[in-house]
Amino acid sequence: MGIQNFSEDVLLITLPEQPQHGEEIDIVNKLLSNSVDFDVLVNFSKVEILTSGSICGLMILDKLLTGSGRKLVLYNLPSAIKQIFVRTGLLAVFDLADDELDAQQRIQDKNTSMAES
Repeated sequence: MGIQNFSEDVLLITLPEQPQHGEEIDIVNKLLSNSVDFDVLVNFSKVEILTSGSICGLMILDKLLTGSGRKLVLYNLPSAIKQIFVRTGLLAVFDLADDELDAQQRIQDKNTSMAES
């Protein structure tokens, strides 16, 4: 679990089974509140429980990133966790990818379209 540099301008957050007990999202929010220099990938493969506090942290992170032209991609969501996003209407808010390769591609596509503009 934890936070690591995935590449020069991409952070990878791997959430624990119960993200409300981890500080990963809060740490990244604090880190990026000063300077948003990264896109962020969030790996949900270990997550078993998702609370409203975790969702709120993700929404704050998404707002920080989007406001700075950066991207947040959530991936490897177990089906029960994905259903939370479906039932709460959060599919319209977050970019969900199937796996790490798909998540990387979404970041790459965003960077390619920005370079072409």
